[in-house]
Amino acid sequence: ATASTRARVCTALRVMSARLPMGVATTYSAPGGKSCAPAAWAAALSTVVGFTQQIGSEAEDRACRHLQAQGLTLVQRNYRVAGGPRRRGGEIDLIMRTHQGTLVFVEVRARAQARHGGAGASVTALKQRRLVWAARHYLLRWASPPPCRFDVVAVEGGVLHWWPGAFQAVD
Repeated sequence: ATASTRARVCTALRVMSARLPMGVATTYSAPGGKSCAPAAWAAALSTVVGFTQQIGSEAEDRACRHLQAQGLTLVQRNYRVAGGPRRRGGEIDLIMRTHQGTLVFVEVRARAQARHGGAGASVTALKQRRLVWAARHYLLRWASPPPCRFDVVAVEGGVLHWWPGAFQAVD
């Protein structure tokens, strides 16, 4: 490979990383040999990401209303914990409280269809560990933590499923 070929490949890899600061003046080859500016690529990506976030936000709203109708009280939404320089953090979609005082950490998942196991199956063991880690961080503010549980709310094709106590924190 020539030096100019290596430079084009390195440029393409840097642009495709999605962690690029905005305004970087480089291009990468799109299918068909056409060139695509990072601004156009970022705009197309932000449209998809914005749509996905909107669906997730609507599912969280619906889950919150459903849980409140079941007697739970909203404590906090979208509690986030930073993970560190090489580790992804955790986020708890909804933190609710039952009338008995139990804190309920809720993960909300939305899928258009039940393919690949559906929304409930997308709460993997890794996701559960991140939720438990974020919940433990949240509980640090309590001198005496209340009883807790982890629920999953799945919205699939417009149908809402609620699984109280879907998984447990394992030490």
